[in-house]
Amino acid sequence: MEVSAGRFTARLAETDDDVRAAQRLRYRVFVEEMGASASQQEHYNRQEVDSFDDHCDHLILFDTESTFDDPLDSAIGVYRLLRGSVAKAGPGFYSAAEYDLAKILDYPHETLELGRSCVHEDYRSGSAMQLLWMALAQYIYEHKLRLLFGCASFSGTDMQALAKPLSYLHHNKLAPEHIRPRVLGDFYNDMNLLPEDAVDRPTAMREMPALIKGYLRLNGYVGDGAFIDREFNTVDVCLVMETDKISARYHSFYAGKSEAEMQSELGGPA
Repeated sequence: MEVSAGRFTARLAETDDDVRAAQRLRYRVFVEEMGASASQQEHYNRQEVDSFDDHCDHLILFDTESTFDDPLDSAIGVYRLLRGSVAKAGPGFYSAAEYDLAKILDYPHETLELGRSCVHEDYRSGSAMQLLWMALAQYIYEHKLRLLFGCASFSGTDMQALAKPLSYLHHNKLAPEHIRPRVLGDFYNDMNLLPEDAVDRPTAMREMPALIKGYLRLNGYVGDGAFIDREFNTVDVCLVMETDKISARYHSFYAGKSEAEMQSELGGPA
């Protein structure tokens, strides 16, 4: 799978070097920017790696007009994609270390865990992000995926500093009961930190990470509780959405487009 518009191309990893390029970008964002811990080997290679990588598809965004001294620095956006049928056949889901996923495991259609999503700091607005989302929509469309979920992060581990956005999510965006994951046992942290009438929506949304805001615009929800991930220096929420509930506006923008249509949407040469 490959989609292109203007100077950008998004495609699934085809080689080991493609995967290493995705891991290099993850290291730059999660370790160097956000302060996640890493092994000595990860620091040496400047790649963020885990055992799930070998079981996943890696969707990678490239800027074809940029040059890099090291080809492994060529990825500017990544998504790690783990389909439910693959997870159930072997590795399980990454999110299962943080959340009770029983309701998602019982879901009667194909699911997709979205993980390790990040974009290079120079490309976090504009058409690059749009193309990455379009490519993800193509993947969802091709594999007939009906439920998307995965951990999304707030930087830092201070729950009180995140009281407004977390409380907003708790009061307004809890997933329907039949697809609602819950933080496991003693890891559970209540997101109900402020009463509903004390949460100003514009302020809460300004403090919300861009990725989470993007999912909310698609009619996404969150699971019950937050998980403090000290290894990654984040507070995580579990985002969940059924693809048939995605906002019609965004579904028509992202899904099922030809290359020429994508180029036209993004302003590139058709």
